[in-house]
Amino acid sequence: MKKLMVALCAASLMFAGAALADPPGHAGRGHGRGHGNPHAGKHGYGRLHHDRGRKEGWYHKGGRVPEMYRSRRYVITDWRAHHLHAPPPGYRWQRSDNGDFLLVAITTGVILNIIANQ
Repeated sequence: MKKLMVALCAASLMFAGAALADPPGHAGRGHGRGHGNPHAGKHGYGRLHHDRGRKEGWYHKGGRVPEMYRSRRYVITDWRAHHLHAPPPGYRWQRSDNGDFLLVAITTGVILNIIANQ
């Protein structure tokens, strides 16, 4: 009887991996490990892309511009071409991810004013 129980336990351990495997036909389609973003589905884990304005309201007067939007890429040097007034000393105009104009403190990133892109 003991030999039968040991044999059944060994057989169940041996075939447990096969029971958890993907069904046939899924090979090479990105369903296994090593495909895509390893952190996909983990809510809140690092930002891998810009939301392009889909998450409206991330900025507001008195709020801070995220570090990723403080680069020269978003700074507006020719504010006259956009019909904006001259920024006060210590401030500059920047674009948000959805095209709004933000008047931002250069050193702290605090938003003084927001003008919607029209």
